Amino acid sequence: MEGVVGLWKLRVKRGINLVARDTKSSDPYIVATLDDQKTKTKVSKGNCNPVWNDELTLAMRDPEAPIHIAVYDKDTFSNDDSMGEAEIDIKPYIECLRMGLSANNVPNGTELKRVHPTEHNCLANESSIFWENGKIVQDMNLKLRGVERGMVEIQIELVILPGHNLDI
Repeated sequence: MEGVVGLWKLRVKRGINLVARDTKSSDPYIVATLDDQKTKTKVSKGNCNPVWNDELTLAMRDPEAPIHIAVYDKDTFSNDDSMGEAEIDIKPYIECLRMGLSANNVPNGTELKRVHPTEHNCLANESSIFWENGKIVQDMNLKLRGVERGMVEIQIELVILPGHNLDI
């Protein structure tokens, strides 16, 4: 894992009002991509409001690189259909990480930052970055691009590997 300073943990919670790509429903799954890495959730059969609760892990080399999310409908006899895509802007999270917080000086549940939806991010609504059990986590609803509707609910956390730090 040359050049890896940390691991992104993505908790892919659920999809909300996803588009139907089959007759009345879809068999959605999510692919998360960072640089040349890809990982995916399990397929949720026949559901436009799937609950995955899957944890995906991606190695972080570049603290500026966004995480790309794509939703697909699993098909048996043809190529999987796109159900939208989004990007996770990690810059606000990295800014909070730079604060150098520790469990000694931050009470559990403290909100560190609020991130508002803009034309430059895929947030469907306001997102909070907070301190939870000695870690920084960010909950977000991402609005899917390239489709009529749909959101995915995700939580991100960065685990810095022992002996590494973010010199950014």
